[in-house]
Parts: sequence; C-alpha cells; structure tokens
Amino acid sequence: MKKTVVNWLLSAALLYAIAWILPGFSISSFTAALVAALVLGLVNSLIKPIISAITLPITLLTLGLFSIVINALMLSLTSALVTGFNIYGFSTAIVASIVLSLLNLFFMDN
Repeated sequence: MKKTVVNWLLSAALLYAIAWILPGFSISSFTAALVAALVLGLVNSLIKPIISAITLPITLLTLGLFSIVINALMLSLTSALVTGFNIYGFSTAIVASIVLSLLNLFFMDN
C-alpha cells in the first residue's frame, strides 16, 4: 500500500515537472497532477492493453516504436478526461510520453 502511494505521488511529481519544462503541456495545480496521475494509471491498466493488442501487428512491424504513439494516445485521453491537465498538440504528447517513459525508468522502483 505504501509503495503504491509513493509511486502515485512520484508519478504526479513527474507529470508536474514535465509541465514545467515542456511547452504545450500544462497542469494547473499539484492537485490536478495527482488526479492526472491516478487517471493515467487507470487508463494504462484498463484501456492500454486493449489498444496494444489491437495494434500488435503495426507495433511488431515498427519494431516497437508504435508503442510511443500508444503512450501518447493514453496521455491525450487523460488530458481529455482531467480538468486542469492540458496537452496542446499530438507532437507534444509524443515528446511528453518519451520524457515520461525515461523519467519513469530512472525514478520508479519496479
């Protein structure tokens, strides 16, 4: 339970940090970052596996690079669902998904 809460807070902090550095990616408050991290976690666990299964042939064809597009779609969906969390443009979502993946690689304890 403690690890889940720490990962949630860290995810919110990473989203907030990305909003600080990346133009076109904005979060109005840390509360919005907490909600966005929660919704992104739910979207990634409920919707992403379905989308990944449907797009498996194109993901294999692109040697896995299409997964970046899937991550950007999940971020865009989260942006549409959460008030105070905005991504302006799909290219910003792609860059944000790459940065978020790299930051998760360094900071998350999996």
